[in-house]
Amino acid sequence: MAKYTKEDIFRKVQEENVKYIRLQFTDILGTIKNVEIPVSQLEKALDNKMMFDGSSIEGFVRIEESDMYLYPDVDTFVIFPWTSEKGKVARFICDIYNPDGTPFDGDPRNNLKRVLKEMEELGFSDFNLGPEPEFFLFKLDEKGEPTLELNDKGGYFDLAPTDLGENCRRDIVLELEEMGFEIEASHHEVAPGQHEIDFKYAGALKACDDIQTFKLVVKTIARKHGLHATFMPKPLFGVNGSGMHCNLSLFKDGQNAFYDTNGSLELSDTARQFIAGIIKHAHSFTAVTNPTVNSYKRLVPGYEAPCYVAWSARNRSPLIRIPASRGVGTRVEVRSVDPAANPYLAMAVLLKAGLDGIKNKLEAPKPIDRNIYVMTKEERLKEGIVDLPATLAQALESFQANEVMVSALGEHLAEHFVEAKEIEWDMFRTQVHPWERDQYMSQY
Repeated sequence: MAKYTKEDIFRKVQEENVKYIRLQFTDILGTIKNVEIPVSQLEKALDNKMMFDGSSIEGFVRIEESDMYLYPDVDTFVIFPWTSEKGKVARFICDIYNPDGTPFDGDPRNNLKRVLKEMEELGFSDFNLGPEPEFFLFKLDEKGEPTLELNDKGGYFDLAPTDLGENCRRDIVLELEEMGFEIEASHHEVAPGQHEIDFKYAGALKACDDIQTFKLVVKTIARKHGLHATFMPKPLFGVNGSGMHCNLSLFKDGQNAFYDTNGSLELSDTARQFIAGIIKHAHSFTAVTNPTVNSYKRLVPGYEAPCYVAWSARNRSPLIRIPASRGVGTRVEVRSVDPAANPYLAMAVLLKAGLDGIKNKLEAPKPIDRNIYVMTKEERLKEGIVDLPATLAQALESFQANEVMVSALGEHLAEHFVEAKEIEWDMFRTQVHPWERDQYMSQY
């Protein structure tokens, strides 16, 4: 059911003294974009008549076909609590439409809606996501630029005074709760300066909206504390990187389709087929779920991030873990995803992979309950465990060769995503890095 009517929104805008409206959307790289309008233009926006230049946005359209329309999703209306009492700022998350009224193929949010319709055609009603995004807090310098100086020396679940980010994290949680988030946990993560805030699962579209809002709030509140928050997967060598574990479940007729009291581990055939689909396509979807050069510095042994394609109900070293909760809480946790991913694209490929497993009744391999990090390469091969891609270049090659994963993004998004990422890889590949000078300047 809709959360707001237009009348509700006009009333809240007046009661809360809202002066500006941000019409937000997400580009192909996962970056939040917005068109800000004065509240006098609200009616025009709600009538889907706000136009913008799509040619200026990464991966959208060429200049000769640049007119795009912003369609606000009224249920995403929220007032930013940190904005001025003299005139607050509210926002809508928007879908992008062509001038002829059709959804724009290059809009990541519209694309996820398309894949969700495929799910519904298979008889499922909901695809739920519970994300666990991690981030680092670094100090700012006197010019307001981020440094590499961490704001604490804390570790997993530490408290103040070791965890100096506690006040910042608490303020982030308070702001999120004021915006309607249900926060389940917040704590210091393993690495110094690293934090995690978990919020309640939701349908995939809303959860992706929430991830984008979460990132905006974290960065905004961190800056108020003189800190820079980064969702970069591996900002520092020698410590854990930041992941965004994704807890996934499918529902049918109000029941969790992954739960079966009579199944092994109380998992249904549907759950096992979904797992099989994730395993089958993991090597190919990694380009989307781990989309930066830096992402692959996190996917290495020794830092808790998965780098092997396997699943387990007990073990945290494989790609997929099945948390202990059962009944409505039965879920598949995909642990490789990082917070640099565009959440709409990441959910499209994960859902498409799982649905491929269900449609084709794929059989999941046996679970691996040993610590994969201590297994030899020969032992892993014997168990059928393959590695995730080691570089963005490998991941892109695998993605392009996989018709199911390309179809999860559609022709427009897939083409522009690969083009942007190949440019990124080539820039990295041809750059001379400090490590090379440190190693070779004197030696040669």
